[in-house]
Amino acid sequence: MLDFIYYPVSAVLWLWHTLFASVLGAASGLAWVLAIVFLVITLRALLLRPFLAQLRWQRGLTRMQPAIQEIKRKHAGDLERQGLEMRKLQREHGVSMLGGFLPIVAQILVFLGLFHVLRSFQNPEVANYVFGPDQVRSFLDADLFGVSLNAVLTGAGSGFAAVAVVAVPLMLIAALATHLTARASIARQRDAGAEPNAQTGIMNALSLWIFPAGALLSGLIFPVAILLYFVTQNAWTFAQQHLVYRRWGVETPVGS
Repeated sequence: MLDFIYYPVSAVLWLWHTLFASVLGAASGLAWVLAIVFLVITLRALLLRPFLAQLRWQRGLTRMQPAIQEIKRKHAGDLERQGLEMRKLQREHGVSMLGGFLPIVAQILVFLGLFHVLRSFQNPEVANYVFGPDQVRSFLDADLFGVSLNAVLTGAGSGFAAVAVVAVPLMLIAALATHLTARASIARQRDAGAEPNAQTGIMNALSLWIFPAGALLSGLIFPVAILLYFVTQNAWTFAQQHLVYRRWGVETPVGS
């Protein structure tokens, strides 16, 4: 059903694994680790322009807040007229809802694709999308510090301690990067003079605490390979926001 996602994700992962395996060896677990990391880097590099569009969208929404409140006050009870005026306001400010949500949708689709492809590495005798049986066997034999990339903390059994040594640091890094990214984003909202409201407060609370908690708890149910994806994804988001804002002269200290 989602083959239009599974095959491209599989192809990019295959490309990076083939490249790293040619240097590190086909049996190298590090080759698979780097392939997953560079899959994320490839995606996020392709999404840089949409990310900048998302940033402009967020800034546009901030600038529009006074006008939005005026529209709601002026046309209270007339939802149709409010919608018409909102769309007109968006056109005037060059704000596109699609541009704002494209990076989020793309990241979700790639995550689903990677999760499905990695979960499909089951039988070393059967090909998996663009991967031949030899590469399927290579993935099933791959490990990170002696722990299988397919290992899941809650299903580790007697190997729980060994899996935890690898999985827990990955969980903590992913959660910390998510939290720090949210803190920096909220600090920039204050610096931009955004008016606080109930909806913003709820979203900020979710970003600060619930999303990092989700990243932490995901380590209990996802395999090590997916945790590598989360760590790379969240670390890239944290670094990208700081670099972009510093480039635009609006850098805000994380601890402010």
